[in-house]
Amino acid sequence: MIQSKLAEIVTNIGKNIRIKKHSLVQNGEWHGSQLKTKADIFAHNLFVEKLNTLEKIPIISEEDYRTQIFLRPDRYWLIDPIDGTRSLVDGYPGWVTQAALIENGYPVVSAIYAPDLDQLYTASVGNGAYLNGVKLTSKYDNNNIRLIDNYAKPHGIAYKVMKDLNCADYIECGSISLKICKVADNTADLFVKDVFIRDWDIGAPMLILNESDGFISNLNGSPIELSGSFEKKGVIASTSKSLIYKVSRLYGDL
Repeated sequence: MIQSKLAEIVTNIGKNIRIKKHSLVQNGEWHGSQLKTKADIFAHNLFVEKLNTLEKIPIISEEDYRTQIFLRPDRYWLIDPIDGTRSLVDGYPGWVTQAALIENGYPVVSAIYAPDLDQLYTASVGNGAYLNGVKLTSKYDNNNIRLIDNYAKPHGIAYKVMKDLNCADYIECGSISLKICKVADNTADLFVKDVFIRDWDIGAPMLILNESDGFISNLNGSPIELSGSFEKKGVIASTSKSLIYKVSRLYGDL
């Protein structure tokens, strides 16, 4: 029940943003490394309104920094109203709307919608992950490693990974969440990032990946926990536990 309702919420918000895009992305401002637009606040407000009708529990959102100064509740909504705002502004189809229900530090239900691709990812703990209703199962081919990142060509750590692991292919994609989902749906085998990642970036997609029999960790190979600081140093998402180990051994100290 909650999963289907959450899926409906992220889908409707994503479609709403897509329709109103041109009026919502004007005059965006950079806050550090984050591009913020009217669309982000518009999406945040819609999420708060809709989630409160589904279950009125605390909401932790990228767009409401006041929520970040409190101790985390045992049960709360974790949302990134728009993950991949730069993609939205640039007209690239790599942005998503996403939300997860967190219980005792772990996502138990999640939904992610990519409006420009019309792709809906859903998962609930113990019940598998789905793309547009089709169950996902991660598969790994050691001789054909496909790396995914958000540049047109491998850059930074992605360039190192391509060379060091002799990757067979490289795929360009937008938001952090969507890249993790693309590992879950077997578009890619590996995603590596060595910058600070926030919990709202990875809370929803980590459940999608875990429930598709994939693996996700911090850059040092340790499990990701939605506790303590909202910032995590890097992320590895893969179809293979052995790839997680190889990457963490190579780059875990960065």
